[in-house]
Amino acid sequence: MARPPLPFQVSAKDQKELRQLLSGGVQQVRVVLRAVALLQLTEGVSAPQASRTIPLTAQAIRKIAHRYREAGLERALYERPRPGPAEILEASQKQRIIAMVCRQPPEGRARWTVRLVAEQAVKRKLVPRVGRETIRILLESHDLKPWREKNVVRGGTR
Repeated sequence: MARPPLPFQVSAKDQKELRQLLSGGVQQVRVVLRAVALLQLTEGVSAPQASRTIPLTAQAIRKIAHRYREAGLERALYERPRPGPAEILEASQKQRIIAMVCRQPPEGRARWTVRLVAEQAVKRKLVPRVGRETIRILLESHDLKPWREKNVVRGGTR
């Protein structure tokens, strides 16, 4: 025989906020599912029963309830920001690399390649070390494709 659900209550103010969230506008699916789970728990539905109607596991629903009890509605619905990787290049280093690519390629080369940009950036001491993928992403973010053209900057020689 299953245990009766533990008493769980969401404050009236938070219930109103949840209903507004569900009735209005576009929201992330995760947030909507968490809101529905909280409302079902408030109505006395147990976590395993709620997991049959909501595509979340009973354990996930219990964690949402626990986060609500501990830190409130905001913490129960939304995830904490994730740290992500640190920036590899500083803004000044990026600017110097872009400026280098906009100039003529080294002697004996018709155009810049990603590998050549990475080598020259280290050789010219613009950066201590840098990978080709970092250079590729940097160039792509500035919409530069120097490997396609013999020179990125075209001067008006008349």
